[in-house]
Amino acid sequence: MAKITTLKLQEMKDKGEKISMITAYDYSTACLAEKAGIDTLLVGDSLMMTMLGHDSTVACTMEEMIHHIKPVVHGAPSPLIIGDMPFGSYNESKEQAIRNATRFLKEAGCDVVKLEGGQEVAEIVKAIVDAGVPVVGHVGLTPQTVSKLGGFKVQGKGDAAKKVLEDALALEKAGAFCVVLECVPELLAGHITKTLSIPTIGIGAGRGCDGQVLVFHDMMGLYDKFLPKFVKQYLNLAPEIIKALEQYKSDVKTGAFPEESHAFGGVSEEDIKRLY
Repeated sequence: MAKITTLKLQEMKDKGEKISMITAYDYSTACLAEKAGIDTLLVGDSLMMTMLGHDSTVACTMEEMIHHIKPVVHGAPSPLIIGDMPFGSYNESKEQAIRNATRFLKEAGCDVVKLEGGQEVAEIVKAIVDAGVPVVGHVGLTPQTVSKLGGFKVQGKGDAAKKVLEDALALEKAGAFCVVLECVPELLAGHITKTLSIPTIGIGAGRGCDGQVLVFHDMMGLYDKFLPKFVKQYLNLAPEIIKALEQYKSDVKTGAFPEESHAFGGVSEEDIKRLY
């Protein structure tokens, strides 16, 4: 599979070809996504919840993100790799944002960065893009500021639709090459997609977006704290894994594992006697 680039994603939108994206946080998952031909991989700060057990993404640090981006880059050479800039890594100043976005490309090796917010971060997006780093925007439900939004709620209902549209337009004007639309009404997401010249990626935004993204652990049934309405669960692996682990425990306790086929030879009884 040829390397997916920002220009390729734009070409896909222009041709009406849908864009596939999933989250990935480690080498093994990245290898599987590479073999499946997934277009783009998002190393999301959602790893704080799915991998590290936090209740939100807010505590995520640059070091944790870089640590997780590196193995994804190694495992998936073909997809476009997106690094999620964590809360607090771009909020202080343009200089801070440029410095941290640059770290993602230089130290972690991802292709582009993503950050949350609309009109309020447009100048920061422009500064990062002007510094040579491609940016994915993110509007609608923004998990890093979920407490400000009053919880994990659909954004852009009724009169609030105008702000989501204006946020997306501001990001496009600032130079973002793509925008994630999270938890917004389907008709609004479709209208935004038609209005913008750049690709949109939906998560809980319905069928009208240029592409879709799901959290790997949600779609594979590996995260059981909650399952969002917008998730299609393609597998429910957790019960199968638990069953396998229970069988392994039983085999160890009863001596059924390991068997002779799992053991190494090369030493005879005589060799053991000579040890004394």
